[in-house]
Amino acid sequence: MRPIILILLCLFVPFPCLAENYLLNGGQKSKILYTMTHEVQPSPNTKKLILNYVVPKSFDSCTYKQIIEQFDLDFSPPPDDRSQFIDPRGNEVIEVIWESPQTLVSTKINLIALNSVILKPIETSAPFPTSGIPDTLEDYLKSTPQVDFTHPNIQKKALELTASAKTQFDAVQRILTWVVDHMNFVVNPDQYDAVYSYETGRGNCQNYSHLSAALMRAAGIPVRIVNGITLKQPYDIQTGDTILTMKTAQSRHSWIEVYFPDLSWIPFDPQCSELFVSNRFIRVEVGVDNRETEHDGLMRWTHLQGTDDHPSLLERIDSDFQVDQVKIDAVKTAYGPRKLLLCPQVEASFSRIETKLPPPAPKKIKQKELQTLTYSEPFLFGNLDFPENIDFLNVREPAVESPDGVMTARKNFLAETAEYVTTKGQQYAQTFILKQPVRLEKIGLVLHKFSDEGQIWIELYQDKNGMPDQLIATSDFISPDQIRNASGYQWVDFSFPGKKIPLSPGRYWAALGFTGSPIINWFYTCGKPIGPQDGTRYKTIFDRTWSRSLSFEFNYRVVGLSAAYR
Repeated sequence: MRPIILILLCLFVPFPCLAENYLLNGGQKSKILYTMTHEVQPSPNTKKLILNYVVPKSFDSCTYKQIIEQFDLDFSPPPDDRSQFIDPRGNEVIEVIWESPQTLVSTKINLIALNSVILKPIETSAPFPTSGIPDTLEDYLKSTPQVDFTHPNIQKKALELTASAKTQFDAVQRILTWVVDHMNFVVNPDQYDAVYSYETGRGNCQNYSHLSAALMRAAGIPVRIVNGITLKQPYDIQTGDTILTMKTAQSRHSWIEVYFPDLSWIPFDPQCSELFVSNRFIRVEVGVDNRETEHDGLMRWTHLQGTDDHPSLLERIDSDFQVDQVKIDAVKTAYGPRKLLLCPQVEASFSRIETKLPPPAPKKIKQKELQTLTYSEPFLFGNLDFPENIDFLNVREPAVESPDGVMTARKNFLAETAEYVTTKGQQYAQTFILKQPVRLEKIGLVLHKFSDEGQIWIELYQDKNGMPDQLIATSDFISPDQIRNASGYQWVDFSFPGKKIPLSPGRYWAALGFTGSPIINWFYTCGKPIGPQDGTRYKTIFDRTWSRSLSFEFNYRVVGLSAAYR
């Protein structure tokens, strides 16, 4: 007998549009040619170089399926020793050693990933507290230094969130909803553990995974950490009359898998997805936390006594989607988090989570009155947090020396999240919301140039119904050769000299304009740390409106002078 979908309405939701919870239907199917290349330049004093790799395995769940074919690992020059072992979590690890390497060491992983996602209603009747957990999974219920659920704050929050839950899905979605709204993504946090994540509300993919795992394990739900790769190929979700474009960095990533007694292991990306990950994910390694899932990409070495130089490692990921079929529709719900959460429909008993009211919109001021105000206080606002001038291909965790003199450098999850924004036929815009009157002086974007051709500028638009509308002003034009050459990303300011532009409190849009053939990347932050969910948009030459939104938020800053106003 088909179970009935039972919705327990625990709180009244007065404004359904405030939630950003979407139920998905459809799927993805792709054939991906994947390559990861490592180039290690030993130092003159390197005595031994040791590299570890994990062989990705096929994986099957009720939503996400990965089939790995034609895995191949090449080395140049050939290693002096090679061994293979299975670690306690079932990861197949290859370890290779070079004795006193003198030249560049190159390794290359090639494989074919047949990845698919099926998004259809999921039936689960697993009760809460969770029961029927096999003894073999007891390690995924334990506390670790990175997933420390013995901390009083973690214990208290887990109990608070799941106190009235009757099903495991209800407990899981309550926890995940809280994590999505509590956390703000930062590219390079100070720590990665669950307690730091809880206390600061800041972190990258490791923080989201560790905090989610800690809260779920505290509630008796088995969770394991997954390390793998995300690919930058975007995909669209049809949401009524608009399109939501999802895109991630092409980089290393951490997510989780949650065990349901009646469904087995199911993947989650705690930053934005529940009960699935997209087929842009390549699953590689699992463990109790990210410290344990360290084998893939691990680099160790020894060097001459009294020296402190170390090898350099460049990591490059390439993917070719030979087949890519995507058809996903979404329906926005009247419950769930304020930030984006994607999930297939679930047939189970669960509670609707209240979406809290946002602060009231700032009061508009008429243009005539704006002109009479005194603008004297320096004003700076925007999505300001990004890793400036970082070479993302060469980033590793700081090397650590063991008592036996072996140096260890672990992989890093610092991702180059950037969009190529001067592609022909598309224009990109970022919203910002002012809560006080401001006389605009300049708008800064976080950019990296790849060519000096053409010109770029900023177009400032008024907002109408959450989209750019009437043009207010245009900045001075900048030639890309005016942008400093740097290894990473930097602020590029666009000035409005000689133009007194008083802006009322309210919502505005900064769109990047260009002419010629410049090649420019604009850095972005995963999620929406500052603005609303619909605050990053783009349009093509075929679009009459800016009806296409992006799942991330560009880094920007608004600079000027503010005025006191009541």
